[in-house]
Amino acid sequence: MNEAGQSFVSIADDTPLIAERREKLAAIRRQGVAFPNDFKPTHHADELLRQYDPLSGDELAALDVKVSVGGRMMLKRVMGKAAFCTLQDGSMGPAGSRIQLFLTQDALGVELYAAFKHWDLGDIIGCEGTLFKTRTGELSVRASVLRLLTKSLRPLPDKFHGMTDQEQKYRQRYVDLITDEGARARFVARSKAVSSIRQFMVEHHFIEVETPMLHPIPGGANAKPFVTHHNALDQQMFLRIAPELYLKRLIVGGFERVFEINRSFRNEGISVRHNPEFTMMEFYAAYWNHHDLMDYTEAVLRHAARQATGSASLTYAGRPVDLDPPFVRLTVRDSLVAHAGLNHVEANDAEVLRTRLKTLGHEAPLHWRLPELQFGLFEAVVEEQLWQPTFIIDYPVEVSPLARASDTDPSVTERFELFITGREFANGFSELNDAEDQAARFLAQAANKEAGDEEAMYYDADFIRALEYGMPPTGGCGIGLDRLMMLLTDSQSIRDVILFPSLRKEGGT
Repeated sequence: MNEAGQSFVSIADDTPLIAERREKLAAIRRQGVAFPNDFKPTHHADELLRQYDPLSGDELAALDVKVSVGGRMMLKRVMGKAAFCTLQDGSMGPAGSRIQLFLTQDALGVELYAAFKHWDLGDIIGCEGTLFKTRTGELSVRASVLRLLTKSLRPLPDKFHGMTDQEQKYRQRYVDLITDEGARARFVARSKAVSSIRQFMVEHHFIEVETPMLHPIPGGANAKPFVTHHNALDQQMFLRIAPELYLKRLIVGGFERVFEINRSFRNEGISVRHNPEFTMMEFYAAYWNHHDLMDYTEAVLRHAARQATGSASLTYAGRPVDLDPPFVRLTVRDSLVAHAGLNHVEANDAEVLRTRLKTLGHEAPLHWRLPELQFGLFEAVVEEQLWQPTFIIDYPVEVSPLARASDTDPSVTERFELFITGREFANGFSELNDAEDQAARFLAQAANKEAGDEEAMYYDADFIRALEYGMPPTGGCGIGLDRLMMLLTDSQSIRDVILFPSLRKEGGT
């Protein structure tokens, strides 16, 4: 309500129920402070249930435990001069986030009890009282003080069905979190996993850093960037597609182990596996190669799973996924033998591979050589079959512009990608620290961009200058944290593990 006493309406979709709640709020305003800010809960449902639920009613009564709780009213049952209601708070523990309140007219007074009868589900309330066990053995609070802290103007979804429209769950995540304990559990698990990864990195002597998210030159990955304009500098800028080139500048500067957990942005499609804004962790270690990175990446994922779920043996989409054993490691060529039905001779025959791709409906470009054809068939046939954790190694130089070429086979790089449940989870390699080689690869990428490849990299002269000062042998890896959270929470869509995923504008076409 403004100074003239006019009521504001947030969205022009009022229903009779909302109008009734607005009338209740107007009456509360006339009586005094409508949104008090002086109530301080001292307890949460989870801690009370864990500590006191195991006790008998007599044991609890002897302790005379005084509590103060606050939260949202989710259930309400009035029986004359007594009532029960269920309060849901922000508890994050395994015992639950709800506790029952027992209210009586004698304890609260006629006026307050009468007012409570008109409070609605979704209202946020505060309660002080004494713990006890009901006749059915449910831990409850016998209320002596009751406060209406926030009047809810919009009814919650049906208590038995919750939000059934999946897009509405993504668009109104705040309601989804109120009504779906599974949604809250997913994001608690996500928080635990990210926190455990951060702790694991620090314990292994990595320094957490922050690098720019607005880049004058997008780099670090083959992807189409989001473009914006910086008015003060009067120059085009890009939301970062990866932090890689800045993190490697820090290795040049003398930091031997660095990592960053933050957002990256790619102006690409939206699907159950892709969101334009996503969270990743990149880490770099001087004097590590791709073998060291694979060992460490295994350890990171195993640790995150145990911290978030209690086990590294998981289930995803009804199938087991085991992060405990050492992850399988296959070259691109060997993966074709293991999963594409080729023998070793066929896997090394460019014409056989080209024909096979054509049969599958993938016309290979004429300039593709053997390593590229092998990689193309891998993407077409093998990738989706890699359910258990599998590192694919020895990627072609042509698709790895930032990776160090192998000393034994210059046509491939010391690069790996980790696949689980048929999806890429991590990408790492021994870094290219030869400034002249890197410059040549950037020039090749720039030529591809001139030819129309929107995902090809730009030429980054400052990064070349940094390499010319000298970067020690280094290994670097990026882990997609959103996809990891999908695995840890058995979520089938990336939108289920991102609090506010990218969506078309509401009402848009």
